[in-house]
Amino acid sequence: MHDAPPRDFGNLAADSYGADDDRPPLVLLHGMSYDRRQWGPALRELAIVDPGRRVIAFDLPGHGDSPRRNSYHSDEVAEVIHRAVTEAGLDAPVLVGHSLGGVLATIYAATYPARGVVNVDQPLLVGNFGKALRRAEPVLRSAAYGEVWDSMLARMHLELLPPHARELVRTATTPRQDLLLGYWNEILVTPADELGERRLRDLDTIRSSGIPYRYVSGDEPDPAYRRWLESTLPDVVVDVLPGSGHFPHLAHPNRFARIMAG
Repeated sequence: MHDAPPRDFGNLAADSYGADDDRPPLVLLHGMSYDRRQWGPALRELAIVDPGRRVIAFDLPGHGDSPRRNSYHSDEVAEVIHRAVTEAGLDAPVLVGHSLGGVLATIYAATYPARGVVNVDQPLLVGNFGKALRRAEPVLRSAAYGEVWDSMLARMHLELLPPHARELVRTATTPRQDLLLGYWNEILVTPADELGERRLRDLDTIRSSGIPYRYVSGDEPDPAYRRWLESTLPDVVVDVLPGSGHFPHLAHPNRFARIMAG
């Protein structure tokens, strides 16, 4: 895809590509601390495998060129995204979300009109991540908060990415303390069981609405989690793009573009 001039929809910075046609538009939501530049490699491949597709890649609130907010509660952020989608004139898009964006895409599809979800490597049960985050909360709230992000990044297997993708992950990022505390606040203050029930209700709504759901992982999902996901969404499609760690869309942009193209 050619570089798109930056746009603003509903107070969110965005890159907009393609034209409306009978294909569902795609809305791309990046992960924590990153921005819409993360989708560049996959968008270039999408221009080849599905040319002219209507796509908007947003900067989430507080990220990239989008303004900060006092609250980053997931329901509120999903509402902000919906206002931006509406202002952009999109009708029931396919939501593609990586990491944090995968949770937001799921919440969006359970709340607003959508024609599909592609969740990129984001389990919907907080599990061990929530426990680790709560243990690290004192550091996260201190001047040494960056140590928490660095320790998490070390487990995302950047070494598996091609050099240009590794550089993108390392440089196109702003892990500010207000973002980490703001977006992770729900995990810190809400019991894991309650968060799991919320996501279960989201998936029940998605299933009953007949909205297709794909889970894209860089490794084989944890067997217990996969059983939970498939019992909740019997028609879920699980795509494993091996050897890509937490960034399958960057490790295998062509294969990922084909997944987005449907």
